[in-house]
Amino acid sequence: MRTGRVEEAVHFAAEADAKLTYALECAEGEKKISVCYRPQEVTVLLSAQEARRWAEGEQVGIYGDVDLGICMLAVSVEKDFACLDAGERANEDTFPNPKSGQVC
Repeated sequence: MRTGRVEEAVHFAAEADAKLTYALECAEGEKKISVCYRPQEVTVLLSAQEARRWAEGEQVGIYGDVDLGICMLAVSVEKDFACLDAGERANEDTFPNPKSGQVC
């Protein structure tokens, strides 16, 4: 995560506002995983230190529960590993596959 934020959007129709943006963001002050919701956007916030350790290490995911006041929300952030039988374009922005030598 070089910029501190990565995001993607899912479009549901041609209208500009018919989408849901989801993002992962590093925040220096964050101590534990948290979630920020705005209309049409969900952002998962991680401490910059935790995100760096996860991205650079062998840990597959970061997991936590966020207390929303009315319920607990289970949050999972997991690495997207390269598929070994896909081309370069399909594996863009993925982590190296720890099971290299096998077919996905």
